[in-house]
Amino acid sequence: MYETKYHSNSLSNYSFLVTGGAGFIGSNIVEYLLKYGAKKVRVFDNLATGRMLNLEAFQSNLAFEFMEGDLRDLNACRKACEGIDFVSHQAALGSVPRSINEPWNTNDVNVGGFVNMITAAKDAGVKKFVYASSSSVFGDEKSLPKVEEKIGKQLSPYAVSKYTNELYADVFHKVYGLSVIGLRYFNIFGPKQDPNGQYAAVIPLFVSKIMKREEVFIDGDGEQTRDFTFVENAVQANVRAMLCENKDAFGQVFNIAVGENFSVNQLYNKIGALLNSDHKATYRSTRAGDVRDSLADILKAKNLLDYDPQFNFDEGLALTVAYFRAQNTE
Repeated sequence: MYETKYHSNSLSNYSFLVTGGAGFIGSNIVEYLLKYGAKKVRVFDNLATGRMLNLEAFQSNLAFEFMEGDLRDLNACRKACEGIDFVSHQAALGSVPRSINEPWNTNDVNVGGFVNMITAAKDAGVKKFVYASSSSVFGDEKSLPKVEEKIGKQLSPYAVSKYTNELYADVFHKVYGLSVIGLRYFNIFGPKQDPNGQYAAVIPLFVSKIMKREEVFIDGDGEQTRDFTFVENAVQANVRAMLCENKDAFGQVFNIAVGENFSVNQLYNKIGALLNSDHKATYRSTRAGDVRDSLADILKAKNLLDYDPQFNFDEGLALTVAYFRAQNTE
C-alpha cells in the first residue's frame, strides 16, 4: 500500500504522535509515516481495542516508539505529547452498539480522554492536532449528500461523544489558538480491521463469516446505504491535515469519504462475488441508533485540504477481501 505520496515536504524533521496507533486506522497511518521517513512516530495506545499484531512490522524501525497508556490519564497524555510536532488522534471506543450498552465508558474515553489529549497537546505546543470524528454526528439529518454545516440530533451516545469532540476542538482553536482539524469519517474499511469481537465492523465480519460459512446477520432490510471509504483515503486525509498550511482549514471539520454510497445488500453481494460464494445472509431487526442513509459531500475537504480519494468502493473492497483471504491461508 501507499504507492501514492500525500505530502511534498520531507517528514524527516518531524515527530508524530498517533493515538490509538495499534488500532485499524491508526496503524495504517503509522505505516505511511514510517515508510516516508518520519523522524519519530510514537504510538500511544492502551490496547483495549488495538492489537500489537498491527505494529509487529515496525518494531525494528528506529523511528518507531510504542508507549502504552490510557487517554483517561492526563499525565500519560502529557508524556505522550513530549517532543511531538503533529498529533493524529485516532484513539476512541468505537461502535454505536457498544455506546448504547456502555454510555459511561464511551463518555469517559471519547470525551474525557479527548479533553486530556487535546489539553496535553496544547500545553506541549504541538504544531497541529488532527482528530477523528464520525459521520454519526449527522444524526437524524435526512438530506443527502451530507454537508458539514448541516447536522441533526445525534442518535447514540457514540455520536454524542464525537460531536462533543468537535465542540471542544472548536473552543480550543478559538480560545487557545490551537491549530486543530477534525475529520468526519464515513465507514472506513480495509486491511488490519479486526473481524473478531462483539463489536466487529461489518465488512471484515462479512468476509470472515462468509469464508468460514458461518451464519451472517444483516440488520434490517439491508437497503440502508453507506459511503464506504477505503482506509488509504483516511490516511491521506490525516497526512494532508497534519501538514496543512492553509489557515482557513484550522478549526474546521471535514467529511472524509468517497462521495458515493451503496446499500448493505450490495456490499454483501459484492463480497460474495469476490469470494466466489453463494452463502446466504440472515436478516434480523434494525439496530438501535443506526442512521438509514449516508452519503458525503467532500467538496470542502477537496478545497481546503487538497483531499483527493484515490480508491473507490470497488477497488478498496477488492484489496480488503484479498488481504483477509491471505490472512486466512497463512
